Amino acid sequence: MGSKPSIKNLEELLGARRGVLLRVRRHALRAVERAVESVLPRNALKRALRRRGKILRADRVRIDLSIYERLIVLGAGKACIGMAEYVEKLLGDLIDDGLIVVPRELHEKHKLKLIKSMPSTHPIPSELGVKASEKIFEYAEGVDEKTLVIFLLSGGASALLSAPADPVSITDLAEITKLLLASGATIDEINAVRKHLSRIKGGWLAKRLSKARTLSLIISDVVGDKLETIGSGPTSPDPTPFRDAYEIMNRYGIWDKAPGSVRSRIEQGLSGVVEETPKPDDPAFKRVTNLIVASIADACKAADRYLRARGYRSRILTRFMVGEASEVGRFMAGLLKELSEKRGRHAILAGGETTVTVRGQGLGGRNQELALSASINIRGLKSCCLLSVGTDGIDGPTDAAGAIVDGETFDEALRLGLNPILYLGENDSYSFFKTVGGLVFLGATGTNVGDLVILLKSD
Repeated sequence: MGSKPSIKNLEELLGARRGVLLRVRRHALRAVERAVESVLPRNALKRALRRRGKILRADRVRIDLSIYERLIVLGAGKACIGMAEYVEKLLGDLIDDGLIVVPRELHEKHKLKLIKSMPSTHPIPSELGVKASEKIFEYAEGVDEKTLVIFLLSGGASALLSAPADPVSITDLAEITKLLLASGATIDEINAVRKHLSRIKGGWLAKRLSKARTLSLIISDVVGDKLETIGSGPTSPDPTPFRDAYEIMNRYGIWDKAPGSVRSRIEQGLSGVVEETPKPDDPAFKRVTNLIVASIADACKAADRYLRARGYRSRILTRFMVGEASEVGRFMAGLLKELSEKRGRHAILAGGETTVTVRGQGLGGRNQELALSASINIRGLKSCCLLSVGTDGIDGPTDAAGAIVDGETFDEALRLGLNPILYLGENDSYSFFKTVGGLVFLGATGTNVGDLVILLKSD
């Protein structure tokens, strides 16, 4: 997990264009590499976590390690292995035990020596996640006042840690997760529902760890960096009630489609039969510190620095990019048209996470859909490109991180007999770019802070 991020098909993406388009493509792709590098776990923790002897400093928090008899490292998420590697390097002589839960493909590659790893599935929960959660619970049962727990959390933990609450089964949890992911609901809304169907999310893990001193180090993949939403907030208080979960499911038309056990759990919560998730005033959080060590803001700043060094008048438009991917793509196309009218080199950056309401039968991810939508609206535009990628290197259920488009993409598709508008209607962006070209392959980066969109205009 220590190598620098690199775009695997860089030469192919550059070889597809000449002149100014070649230059803007190169700069956009290199900017993404710098952005992802800045939020790799080792770089994020190097900025946030320092040790001098028996004193550990995490941002403004000072922890005297000498007062604890045991140090346990727990965690879950796509970036967890890189985080655990850094913690082992920093605190290896003090770590007594530990366990992290990561996607299967990352579990097979880890080189951890002191902290164990268990595989789970993402984005759909499975029995693997149940087993992993139960193992985390076993560690929690053994803590006391002399235990320091360092909890490592990053995007993906909501699916990886699966401990469904009665009467919900893992099969039904997987089913409601699929419905939520395809509904167009935001990640805040999706996780608000998942927290109320879980024994570990929404602060429940903090309750189990309440005897110990807990330091949660968090890489945020959530727009706005809401602690209660990142990984569904296992160590954070949950301000959302069962009523929110019920209203979200109705808002997106999935209440009647949901498994009976899911509806039963929500109804029990509404009537007060089952306990609400732990709220901010719960004493369980008195010995918990939740600290965000990396977010999309860091990635945007790194890309911005790279582009400014190459003569671009660059600005970060927002780190709160949300909305339907195809609509955001159209909006970004409008911004790119404005840039095309300016002299010199210009760049606009945006970070966040869009959504896709699946209506077609195709294959794709939100970044590819955003790029496809934009390509339709920038047809013929000169000297410009748009790049949209997921910083984890995995866009939806595909092996691509996203896609890059420019003013030639639309006509190139027509020459190949493809209608971009039809592909967009079928949510089939992956098939489109697979034929036309433009898919960006980063591989699993080992981090995840959301999505990054780069608009470039060169001279």
